[in-house]
Amino acid sequence: MSDAVETDRPDAKLVLEYEFDAPPAKVWRAVTIPALRERWLPDCDLAGAEPESTITGEEVRYRMRDSEPPFRESHVIFRIEPNEDGGTRFRIIQQACEVTLPRAANSNCCLMRAAA
Repeated sequence: MSDAVETDRPDAKLVLEYEFDAPPAKVWRAVTIPALRERWLPDCDLAGAEPESTITGEEVRYRMRDSEPPFRESHVIFRIEPNEDGGTRFRIIQQACEVTLPRAANSNCCLMRAAA
């Protein structure tokens, strides 16, 4: 396993890499079949149970949400590829979602006036 954390950039991400003896197809099922995925990544940790995107057999992307305020969200990408030993290289990449803050009332932008 190797861990890499890139923190010197605003789009910092956490990367974890694992090597499994299981073939890629078996790891793929564990990541994408909801009943199997629920054992190690419960739906309550996800912003939505359905993946945001999928490249069949290679990559699946979910959106995760913190269970406590301020309920930050992040993207988590699972990448699967065969390794040299016939097993699987499994990479988890987690990156914070962009946060869009509301404008302040005194932001010097155009004023909207209600019609009377």
